[in-house]
Formats: sequence, C-alpha cells, structure tokens
Amino acid sequence: MTVRTNKPDACGRTATVVSVLRERRDDVGAPAEPKLEPGRVYRTRDFARWGKNAPRLARRLEREGRLVRLAHGLLASPTPTAYGPMSPSDQAVLTAFLDGAPFILTGPEYWNPLGLGSTAMFPAALVYNTKRSGLFTFGRQRYRLRRVRFPPRPTPEWYVIDLIEHADEAGVDVQEIERALAYRMAEAQFDAARLSAMAREYGSRATQALVERALGARANDRTAGIADA
Repeated sequence: MTVRTNKPDACGRTATVVSVLRERRDDVGAPAEPKLEPGRVYRTRDFARWGKNAPRLARRLEREGRLVRLAHGLLASPTPTAYGPMSPSDQAVLTAFLDGAPFILTGPEYWNPLGLGSTAMFPAALVYNTKRSGLFTFGRQRYRLRRVRFPPRPTPEWYVIDLIEHADEAGVDVQEIERALAYRMAEAQFDAARLSAMAREYGSRATQALVERALGARANDRTAGIADA
C-alpha cells in the first residue's frame, strides 16, 4: 500500500512524502491460531501454512506459552501434567530433527536389560540414523547421533551384537559378555539363528567368533545334560 502525506521541510516548504507499507497476511483480520498437538515437535517452517511470516508466528506462540523453543529450529508443544509441562518424547524430537529419516535408539538403556554384564550410563542417548552425526542438545535432552548401518526393526539379538561391538564404551569385558551370553543362550533367552544372522550382517569378525563360541558352549551344555540323563 502506498501512502502520500504532505510535510513541511526544514525551510518551511511543503514536500510530498511517499511511504510504502507492506501488507502482511497475519496483520489483517484475526491473528492465526494454529491448533497445536500436545507433545509434538515442530520446525519453524511448519507454521508457513498459517501465515506468510512463519518465524514471527512461532515467536508469538512462544510468547503465549503455547510453544517451547528447544534448539536447531525446533519448538515443542508442551504436554501439561500435574507436575508441570512434560518434555517431548525422544521419538518426537528425533523425527522432527531428522525430517522423518530412519533412526533407532540404542545404548545402555537397551544393552543393560540384556543381562550380559552391562550396567553403563551415558549422559546422552545414542542414536543411529542416516543423516547426521554429532552431539546435539534439545532443552534437557541430549543425543549422540551416528551415521551407521542398522536394521529397520531391531531385535534383542541385534542389541546383543551392538553391545559386543561397543563393549569398551559400555565398560564391560568381552569375555564376561561371552560367558553371560552362553548362559543366556542355555536359558533360550535369545534366538540362536537370529543371533547368528545379526552377527554376520552387523558384527565384526571378532564379534562373529564370540557369538559362535557362545552358541557352541550352549550346544555342549545341552549334550552334557542329555548324557547325564
């Protein structure tokens, strides 16, 4: 919109001043009121469908307390609880940050329940993905991202292989893992065929050899049990 006004200059003469005002979509009429999904994590660009100036709209929603800024252009719609707003889930944060690219969570949270001697704790969740590497912080949540191969649907047997491959990081001796794995296999905690397949596809030669020894020990124990009977 162009506006013409007459203003006196320093010498008292009248001059025509032309002002150009930019029309903004969310300046006209009622302000945009996006319906936010509690617990969802948004990128700033997600708000472009509600107005031409997505960053300004996101800032307004943040001032109103409807969004919480995380980092790297991500904003979370908080989930209210009796104890205050709840942080978004790892899945919500990573899905938004990686633009929907495949990823899996691994590390001590998944290794320790295997019963193979790992009791480690990491300050950041370990994430395998196809796009990014590095350490990233989103609010109170920290993630160490690595670009490595991983199965689309990890099984407990794959997590066993992942633990063996990262035994040093987990602070557990591989011989301890081998003994524990032989015991767990004797208890039929893991599927032997699937474990061998995961070792061949994702494990080093050393890991493959360890798995085969553990499976061999299980077979020997079974043979000894039959003989005793």
